[in-house]
Amino acid sequence: MYTFNPGPSQVYPQVRQYLQDAFDEGWLSAPHRGERFTGLMRQTVAELKNKLNVPQDYTVFFMNSATECWEVLTQSLTPRKSFHLYSGAFGEKWYDYAKALRPATIGIPFGPDELPDVTTLPLPDQEIDLVCITQNETSNATQLRDGFILNLYNRLGNSLLAVDATSSLGGIQMKYIKADIWYASVQKCFGLPAGLSLMLLSPRAVDRFRQINERSHYNSLTAQYEKMLNYQTTHTPNVLGIYLLSRVLQDREPIKTVHQHLQERATKLYDYFEQATQLSPLSPTPRPAPPPLWACKARPPSSTT
Repeated sequence: MYTFNPGPSQVYPQVRQYLQDAFDEGWLSAPHRGERFTGLMRQTVAELKNKLNVPQDYTVFFMNSATECWEVLTQSLTPRKSFHLYSGAFGEKWYDYAKALRPATIGIPFGPDELPDVTTLPLPDQEIDLVCITQNETSNATQLRDGFILNLYNRLGNSLLAVDATSSLGGIQMKYIKADIWYASVQKCFGLPAGLSLMLLSPRAVDRFRQINERSHYNSLTAQYEKMLNYQTTHTPNVLGIYLLSRVLQDREPIKTVHQHLQERATKLYDYFEQATQLSPLSPTPRPAPPPLWACKARPPSSTT
């Protein structure tokens, strides 16, 4: 059965064999400080950068969920305040959480069928540490495209740009150099069980948290970075999740191929609903439309058909 709900995606059918292999190969009891695990981490990071075209000088971190990334970014990279643009529930939740920790945080909502004018935003602002956007809003399936992200990035000043890419990382091609932080959970485009997230940080972001040098939290980026230099984590890692991610990355096509496949599926999906049903997109967007999620609403019958 296929649904359009915003929850976890269906896992890849190969995951069943991966789980059996993980058990047979002893990964469920492998020590996470040993050479075998650090080798797995090194391999997974290399495969991730290769298959997704992530710049080699970006640093990869592994955490438990995308929502944990909200806390980590606020604690380690936001000593003053962040600025949030959001059009749906997940972007708003990120803003609410950041504001609870940094009361000066600013949030500007916009409608699912709107696109903010970057020239009217209060940027640059030397007091804003982090500008936060959701690239593909899980709750309503709307997307901020590359052009908007580029225009926003060019107006940042000293602020860093952080992107929630939970519903798109691993599914579509993205220009990683146009943002400083990208993060996502694996239960969407990676086709894996929930419980693992990825965070990609640019050299500029790494320099920033090392300057701030916040170490009072167990998941401090400074402490995590020092561990990742040796392909380890500050906390007990999700060894099984990392193993499954490694297997998926080995078996899947490069992101250019995956992106093209999703574009073709999206085009067929939109064509079907346009021609054979009374449904239409919730938010009209230019074709072709590559988002991995799709939302629709009832459309009144045409008087000419």
